[in-house]
Amino acid sequence: MFDYLIVGAGFAGSVLAERLASQDDRKVLVVDKRPHIAGNAYDHYDDAGILVHKYGPHIFHCNAPEIHAYLSQFTAWRPYQHRVLASVDGQLVPIPINLDTVNKLYGMNLTAFQMEEFLASVAEPRERILTSEDVVVSKVGKDLYKKFFRGYTRKQWGLDPSELDAAVTARIPTRTNRDDRYFTDTYQTMPLHGYTRMFEKMLAHPNIKVMLNTDYREIEPFIPYREMIYTGPIDAFFDERYGKLPYRSLEFKFETHDTPVYQQTGTINYPNDEAYTRITEFKYLTGQEHPKTSIVYEYPRAEGDPYYPVPRPENNERYKQYQALAEQTPNVHFVGRLATYKYYNMDQVVAQALTLYNRLSNSRRILASASGTSSDGTLRNT
Repeated sequence: MFDYLIVGAGFAGSVLAERLASQDDRKVLVVDKRPHIAGNAYDHYDDAGILVHKYGPHIFHCNAPEIHAYLSQFTAWRPYQHRVLASVDGQLVPIPINLDTVNKLYGMNLTAFQMEEFLASVAEPRERILTSEDVVVSKVGKDLYKKFFRGYTRKQWGLDPSELDAAVTARIPTRTNRDDRYFTDTYQTMPLHGYTRMFEKMLAHPNIKVMLNTDYREIEPFIPYREMIYTGPIDAFFDERYGKLPYRSLEFKFETHDTPVYQQTGTINYPNDEAYTRITEFKYLTGQEHPKTSIVYEYPRAEGDPYYPVPRPENNERYKQYQALAEQTPNVHFVGRLATYKYYNMDQVVAQALTLYNRLSNSRRILASASGTSSDGTLRNT
Protein backbone atom coordinates (compact mmCIF):
# COMPACT_ATOMS: atom_id res chain seq x y z
CA MET A 1 0.00 0.00 0.00
CA PHE A 2 1.34 3.41 -1.03
CA ASP A 3 0.41 6.45 0.99
CA TYR A 4 0.61 8.64 -2.13
CA LEU A 5 0.40 8.09 -5.87
CA ILE A 6 2.09 11.13 -7.44
CA VAL A 7 1.38 11.75 -11.12
CA GLY A 8 4.32 13.57 -12.69
CA ALA A 9 8.05 13.59 -11.87
CA GLY A 10 8.68 17.28 -12.49
CA PHE A 11 9.31 19.91 -9.83
CA ALA A 12 5.89 19.72 -8.14
CA GLY A 13 5.73 15.94 -7.96
CA SER A 14 9.37 15.38 -7.03
CA VAL A 15 9.42 18.01 -4.27
CA LEU A 16 6.30 16.52 -2.70
CA ALA A 17 7.64 12.98 -3.03
CA GLU A 18 10.88 13.96 -1.33
CA ARG A 19 9.20 15.80 1.55
CA LEU A 20 6.57 13.14 2.22
CA ALA A 21 9.12 10.34 2.09
CA SER A 22 11.95 11.93 4.06
CA GLN A 23 10.03 14.02 6.59
CA ASP A 24 6.82 12.03 7.15
CA ASP A 25 8.02 8.50 6.37
CA ARG A 26 5.29 8.15 3.74
CA LYS A 27 5.54 5.50 1.00
CA VAL A 28 5.29 7.18 -2.38
CA LEU A 29 4.92 5.99 -5.97
CA VAL A 30 5.85 8.57 -8.63
CA VAL A 31 4.53 7.87 -12.14
CA ASP A 32 5.44 9.72 -15.33
CA LYS A 33 4.45 9.15 -18.96
CA ARG A 34 7.85 10.31 -20.18
CA PRO A 35 10.95 8.11 -20.18
CA HIS A 36 12.74 10.37 -17.68
CA ILE A 37 12.35 12.31 -14.44
CA ALA A 38 12.69 16.12 -14.04
CA GLY A 39 9.76 17.13 -16.26
CA ASN A 40 10.50 20.02 -18.61
CA ALA A 41 13.69 20.77 -16.67
CA TYR A 42 15.24 17.49 -17.88
CA ASP A 43 18.76 17.88 -19.24
CA HIS A 44 21.15 15.36 -20.78
CA TYR A 45 24.39 15.09 -22.73
CA ASP A 46 23.87 15.09 -26.48
CA ASP A 47 25.86 13.04 -29.00
CA ALA A 48 28.69 15.60 -28.90
CA GLY A 49 28.92 15.37 -25.11
CA ILE A 50 27.35 18.79 -24.49
CA LEU A 51 24.81 19.23 -21.70
CA VAL A 52 21.55 20.47 -23.26
CA HIS A 53 18.03 21.13 -21.99
CA LYS A 54 15.64 18.89 -23.93
CA TYR A 55 12.66 21.21 -23.51
CA GLY A 56 14.34 24.56 -23.97
CA PRO A 57 16.44 26.68 -21.61
CA HIS A 58 15.63 26.51 -17.90
CA ILE A 59 17.33 29.25 -15.89
CA PHE A 60 16.86 29.20 -12.15
CA HIS A 61 16.26 32.49 -10.36
CA CYS A 62 14.37 33.41 -7.20
CA ASN A 63 14.19 35.86 -4.32
CA ALA A 64 13.18 33.36 -1.63
CA PRO A 65 16.08 32.12 0.53
CA GLU A 66 14.00 29.19 1.78
CA ILE A 67 13.43 27.90 -1.77
CA HIS A 68 17.09 28.19 -2.69
CA ALA A 69 18.11 26.56 0.60
CA TYR A 70 15.69 23.68 0.07
CA LEU A 71 17.03 22.86 -3.40
CA SER A 72 20.61 23.29 -2.16
CA GLN A 73 20.18 19.99 -0.32
CA PHE A 74 20.29 18.26 -3.70
CA THR A 75 22.77 20.29 -5.73
CA ALA A 76 25.72 22.62 -5.62
CA TRP A 77 25.24 25.77 -7.70
CA ARG A 78 27.00 27.67 -10.45
CA PRO A 79 26.42 31.45 -10.42
CA TYR A 80 24.88 32.56 -13.71
CA GLN A 81 23.26 35.84 -14.73
CA HIS A 82 21.28 35.44 -17.92
CA ARG A 83 21.62 38.05 -20.64
CA VAL A 84 19.48 38.27 -23.75
CA LEU A 85 19.90 40.21 -26.97
CA ALA A 86 17.17 40.91 -29.52
CA SER A 87 17.70 41.09 -33.27
CA VAL A 88 15.98 44.34 -34.23
CA ASP A 89 16.53 46.50 -37.32
CA GLY A 90 19.67 44.54 -38.21
CA GLN A 91 21.25 45.08 -34.79
CA LEU A 92 21.61 43.03 -31.62
CA VAL A 93 20.40 45.09 -28.67
CA PRO A 94 19.69 44.29 -25.00
CA ILE A 95 16.28 43.05 -23.89
CA PRO A 96 14.58 43.99 -21.55
CA ILE A 97 14.75 47.47 -23.04
CA ASN A 98 17.33 49.61 -21.25
CA LEU A 99 19.37 52.74 -21.82
CA ASP A 100 21.80 51.03 -24.23
CA THR A 101 18.90 49.55 -26.22
CA VAL A 102 17.41 52.95 -26.97
CA ASN A 103 20.73 54.68 -27.61
CA LYS A 104 21.86 52.00 -30.06
CA LEU A 105 18.55 51.75 -31.90
CA TYR A 106 18.03 55.46 -32.38
CA GLY A 107 21.66 56.63 -32.54
CA MET A 108 21.33 58.74 -29.42
CA ASN A 109 23.48 59.32 -26.35
CA LEU A 110 20.89 59.68 -23.60
CA THR A 111 21.69 59.65 -19.90
CA ALA A 112 19.54 57.73 -17.40
CA PHE A 113 17.65 60.94 -16.57
CA GLN A 114 17.10 61.70 -20.23
CA MET A 115 15.94 58.12 -20.77
CA GLU A 116 13.07 58.69 -18.35
CA GLU A 117 12.10 61.82 -20.30
CA PHE A 118 12.36 59.95 -23.60
CA LEU A 119 10.10 57.14 -22.45
CA ALA A 120 7.58 59.63 -21.09
CA SER A 121 7.58 61.43 -24.46
CA VAL A 122 6.87 58.28 -26.52
CA ALA A 123 4.52 56.49 -24.09
CA GLU A 124 0.84 56.47 -24.99
CA PRO A 125 -1.09 56.19 -21.71
CA ARG A 126 -4.26 54.11 -21.80
CA GLU A 127 -7.24 54.80 -19.57
CA ARG A 128 -7.66 51.11 -18.83
CA ILE A 129 -4.92 48.47 -18.96
CA LEU A 130 -6.75 45.39 -20.22
CA THR A 131 -4.44 43.72 -22.75
CA SER A 132 -0.76 43.05 -23.33
CA GLU A 133 -0.73 45.78 -25.97
CA ASP A 134 -2.06 48.27 -23.43
CA VAL A 135 0.72 47.42 -20.99
CA VAL A 136 3.57 47.94 -23.45
CA VAL A 137 2.25 50.91 -25.41
CA SER A 138 1.47 52.78 -22.20
CA LYS A 139 5.10 52.33 -21.10
CA VAL A 140 7.20 52.65 -24.27
CA GLY A 141 4.92 53.76 -27.12
CA LYS A 142 4.05 52.21 -30.47
CA ASP A 143 7.47 52.08 -32.15
CA LEU A 144 9.28 50.08 -29.45
CA TYR A 145 6.15 47.97 -29.06
CA LYS A 146 6.28 47.02 -32.75
CA LYS A 147 10.04 46.43 -32.73
CA PHE A 148 10.19 44.16 -29.66
CA PHE A 149 6.78 42.89 -28.63
CA ARG A 150 4.13 42.64 -31.33
CA GLY A 151 5.86 40.17 -33.63
CA TYR A 152 7.34 38.09 -30.82
CA THR A 153 3.97 37.82 -29.08
CA ARG A 154 2.17 36.86 -32.29
CA LYS A 155 4.68 34.05 -32.85
CA GLN A 156 4.75 32.90 -29.24
CA TRP A 157 1.00 32.88 -28.63
CA GLY A 158 -0.56 32.76 -32.09
CA LEU A 159 -2.52 35.84 -31.04
CA ASP A 160 -2.06 39.59 -31.31
CA PRO A 161 -1.09 41.29 -28.02
CA SER A 162 -4.42 43.12 -28.15
CA GLU A 163 -6.09 39.71 -27.64
CA LEU A 164 -3.99 38.62 -24.66
CA ASP A 165 -4.33 39.28 -20.95
CA ALA A 166 -2.22 42.14 -19.59
CA ALA A 167 -0.33 39.70 -17.37
CA VAL A 168 1.63 38.34 -20.36
CA THR A 169 3.78 41.45 -20.71
CA ALA A 170 3.17 43.14 -17.35
CA ARG A 171 6.18 41.44 -15.76
CA ILE A 172 8.63 42.53 -18.48
CA PRO A 173 10.52 45.57 -17.12
CA THR A 174 11.77 48.66 -18.90
CA ARG A 175 14.99 50.06 -17.43
CA THR A 176 16.38 53.55 -17.55
CA ASN A 177 19.90 52.40 -16.60
CA ARG A 178 22.36 50.06 -18.35
CA ASP A 179 21.51 46.93 -16.39
CA ASP A 180 21.38 44.25 -19.11
CA ARG A 181 20.60 41.26 -16.90
CA TYR A 182 17.41 39.48 -17.89
CA PHE A 183 16.60 38.83 -14.22
CA THR A 184 17.42 40.87 -11.13
CA ASP A 185 16.57 38.23 -8.50
CA THR A 186 18.76 37.72 -5.43
CA TYR A 187 19.54 34.13 -6.41
CA GLN A 188 20.60 33.55 -10.00
CA THR A 189 22.22 30.14 -10.19
CA MET A 190 22.27 26.92 -12.19
CA PRO A 191 22.58 23.38 -10.77
CA LEU A 192 26.29 22.66 -11.01
CA HIS A 193 25.85 19.20 -12.53
CA GLY A 194 22.50 19.82 -14.21
CA TYR A 195 18.84 19.55 -13.31
CA THR A 196 18.51 15.81 -13.88
CA ARG A 197 21.26 15.06 -11.36
CA MET A 198 19.46 17.29 -8.86
CA PHE A 199 16.20 15.39 -9.38
CA GLU A 200 17.97 12.05 -9.05
CA LYS A 201 19.16 13.05 -5.58
CA MET A 202 15.74 14.40 -4.69
CA LEU A 203 14.07 11.09 -5.54
CA ALA A 204 16.77 8.80 -4.12
CA HIS A 205 14.87 7.94 -0.92
CA PRO A 206 14.03 4.31 -0.14
CA ASN A 207 10.39 5.26 0.44
CA ILE A 208 10.09 6.54 -3.16
CA LYS A 209 9.44 4.30 -6.14
CA VAL A 210 9.46 5.71 -9.66
CA MET A 211 7.71 4.29 -12.74
CA LEU A 212 8.53 5.92 -16.10
CA ASN A 213 6.93 5.39 -19.52
CA THR A 214 3.71 4.86 -17.58
CA ASP A 215 0.24 6.39 -17.88
CA TYR A 216 -1.16 6.49 -14.37
CA ARG A 217 -4.63 5.55 -15.63
CA GLU A 218 -3.31 2.20 -16.82
CA ILE A 219 -1.95 1.19 -13.41
CA GLU A 220 -4.25 3.03 -11.00
CA PRO A 221 -6.81 0.20 -10.70
CA PHE A 222 -4.05 -2.20 -9.68
CA ILE A 223 -2.03 0.01 -7.31
CA PRO A 224 -3.40 0.43 -3.78
CA TYR A 225 -2.87 3.97 -2.48
CA ARG A 226 -4.50 6.36 -0.04
CA GLU A 227 -4.22 9.74 -1.76
CA MET A 228 -3.20 11.10 -5.15
CA ILE A 229 -1.13 14.18 -6.01
CA TYR A 230 -1.82 15.15 -9.61
CA THR A 231 0.47 17.48 -11.58
CA GLY A 232 -0.82 16.90 -15.11
CA PRO A 233 -3.33 18.94 -17.14
CA ILE A 234 -6.44 19.42 -15.03
CA ASP A 235 -8.80 19.18 -18.00
CA ALA A 236 -7.36 15.77 -18.93
CA PHE A 237 -7.97 14.49 -15.39
CA PHE A 238 -11.68 15.23 -15.83
CA ASP A 239 -11.78 13.90 -19.41
CA GLU A 240 -12.20 17.43 -20.77
CA ARG A 241 -15.73 17.63 -19.38
CA TYR A 242 -15.96 21.37 -20.04
CA GLY A 243 -13.81 21.33 -23.14
CA LYS A 244 -10.06 21.42 -23.69
CA LEU A 245 -8.01 24.12 -21.97
CA PRO A 246 -5.83 25.84 -24.61
CA TYR A 247 -2.05 25.67 -24.35
CA ARG A 248 0.80 26.81 -26.53
CA SER A 249 3.47 24.28 -27.31
CA LEU A 250 7.02 24.42 -28.64
CA GLU A 251 9.05 22.54 -31.22
CA PHE A 252 12.82 22.43 -30.72
CA LYS A 253 15.51 22.14 -33.35
CA PHE A 254 18.95 21.31 -31.96
CA GLU A 255 22.24 21.86 -33.75
CA THR A 256 25.87 21.21 -32.83
CA HIS A 257 28.58 23.38 -34.36
CA ASP A 258 32.31 22.74 -34.69
CA THR A 259 33.22 25.95 -32.91
CA PRO A 260 33.54 26.77 -29.20
CA VAL A 261 31.10 29.72 -29.44
CA TYR A 262 28.12 30.29 -31.73
CA GLN A 263 26.61 33.60 -30.59
CA GLN A 264 27.32 36.61 -28.36
CA THR A 265 25.22 35.60 -25.37
CA GLY A 266 23.11 32.80 -23.93
CA THR A 267 19.90 33.70 -25.78
CA ILE A 268 19.10 35.87 -28.78
CA ASN A 269 15.45 36.75 -29.46
CA TYR A 270 14.08 37.19 -32.97
CA PRO A 271 10.90 39.26 -32.61
CA ASN A 272 10.21 39.92 -36.27
CA ASP A 273 12.27 38.24 -38.96
CA GLU A 274 12.26 34.47 -38.41
CA ALA A 275 9.78 31.65 -37.78
CA TYR A 276 11.56 30.85 -34.51
CA THR A 277 11.40 33.08 -31.45
CA ARG A 278 14.89 32.60 -30.05
CA ILE A 279 18.17 30.71 -30.19
CA THR A 280 19.85 29.55 -26.98
CA GLU A 281 23.46 28.37 -26.65
CA PHE A 282 23.70 26.01 -23.69
CA LYS A 283 27.36 26.40 -22.75
CA TYR A 284 26.65 29.92 -21.51
CA LEU A 285 24.09 28.48 -19.11
CA THR A 286 26.02 25.44 -17.92
CA GLY A 287 29.58 26.79 -17.96
CA GLN A 288 30.72 23.64 -19.73
CA GLU A 289 34.03 23.82 -21.57
CA HIS A 290 33.99 21.94 -24.87
CA PRO A 291 35.57 22.45 -28.32
CA LYS A 292 32.08 22.31 -29.88
CA THR A 293 28.83 24.02 -28.99
CA SER A 294 25.13 23.10 -29.15
CA ILE A 295 22.24 25.46 -29.74
CA VAL A 296 18.45 25.17 -29.91
CA TYR A 297 15.89 27.02 -32.02
CA GLU A 298 12.39 27.40 -30.55
CA TYR A 299 9.32 27.31 -32.77
CA PRO A 300 5.97 28.00 -31.05
CA ARG A 301 3.19 25.60 -32.01
CA ALA A 302 -0.54 25.30 -31.43
CA GLU A 303 -0.31 21.52 -30.92
CA GLY A 304 2.07 19.34 -28.92
CA ASP A 305 3.10 18.99 -25.30
CA PRO A 306 1.37 21.68 -23.19
CA TYR A 307 3.82 24.39 -22.08
CA TYR A 308 2.06 27.72 -21.68
CA PRO A 309 -1.55 28.24 -20.55
CA VAL A 310 -3.10 30.81 -22.89
CA PRO A 311 -4.05 33.78 -20.65
CA ARG A 312 -7.43 34.94 -21.93
CA PRO A 313 -10.55 35.63 -19.83
CA GLU A 314 -12.60 32.85 -21.43
CA ASN A 315 -9.85 30.31 -20.70
CA ASN A 316 -9.64 31.40 -17.08
CA GLU A 317 -13.41 30.99 -16.73
CA ARG A 318 -13.19 27.45 -18.11
CA TYR A 319 -10.37 26.66 -15.71
CA LYS A 320 -12.51 27.83 -12.80
CA GLN A 321 -15.06 25.17 -13.74
CA TYR A 322 -12.36 22.52 -13.52
CA GLN A 323 -11.05 24.04 -10.30
CA ALA A 324 -14.50 23.66 -8.75
CA LEU A 325 -14.49 19.98 -9.75
CA ALA A 326 -11.03 19.55 -8.24
CA GLU A 327 -12.16 21.01 -4.94
CA GLN A 328 -14.98 18.46 -4.83
CA THR A 329 -12.72 15.48 -5.59
CA PRO A 330 -11.72 13.76 -2.34
CA ASN A 331 -8.16 12.58 -1.70
CA VAL A 332 -6.75 14.15 -4.89
CA HIS A 333 -4.49 17.21 -4.66
CA PHE A 334 -3.83 19.34 -7.76
CA VAL A 335 -0.50 21.17 -7.91
CA GLY A 336 1.86 22.62 -10.52
CA ARG A 337 1.62 24.61 -13.72
CA LEU A 338 -0.63 22.22 -15.68
CA ALA A 339 -2.88 21.24 -12.78
CA THR A 340 -3.57 24.86 -11.80
CA TYR A 341 -3.49 26.31 -15.35
CA LYS A 342 -1.02 29.05 -14.55
CA TYR A 343 2.43 29.87 -15.86
CA TYR A 344 4.80 29.45 -12.91
CA ASN A 345 8.55 29.82 -12.80
CA MET A 346 10.45 26.89 -11.32
CA ASP A 347 10.83 28.51 -7.90
CA GLN A 348 7.11 29.25 -7.80
CA VAL A 349 6.28 25.59 -8.46
CA VAL A 350 8.65 24.56 -5.65
CA ALA A 351 6.97 27.05 -3.31
CA GLN A 352 3.52 25.79 -4.25
CA ALA A 353 4.59 22.17 -3.66
CA LEU A 354 6.12 22.97 -0.27
CA THR A 355 2.94 24.81 0.73
CA LEU A 356 0.85 21.77 -0.15
CA TYR A 357 3.25 19.51 1.75
CA ASN A 358 2.93 21.66 4.88
CA ARG A 359 -0.85 21.57 4.61
CA LEU A 360 -0.92 17.78 4.20
CA SER A 361 1.53 17.24 7.03
CA ASN A 362 -0.31 19.57 9.41
CA SER A 363 -3.67 18.00 8.59
CA ARG A 364 -2.29 14.55 9.34
CA ARG A 365 -0.93 15.69 12.70
CA ILE A 366 -4.28 17.25 13.64
CA LEU A 367 -6.16 14.09 12.69
CA ALA A 368 -3.67 11.91 14.52
CA SER A 369 -3.99 14.02 17.65
CA ALA A 370 -7.77 13.87 17.53
CA SER A 371 -7.83 10.09 17.00
CA GLY A 372 -5.19 9.24 19.58
CA THR A 373 -2.67 7.88 17.08
CA SER A 374 0.75 9.10 16.03
CA SER A 375 1.16 10.77 12.67
CA ASP A 376 2.33 7.48 11.12
CA GLY A 377 -0.96 5.81 12.09
CA THR A 378 0.20 3.75 15.08
CA LEU A 379 -1.53 3.94 18.46
CA ARG A 380 0.02 6.32 20.96
CA ASN A 381 0.47 5.49 24.63
CA THR A 382 -2.07 7.39 26.74
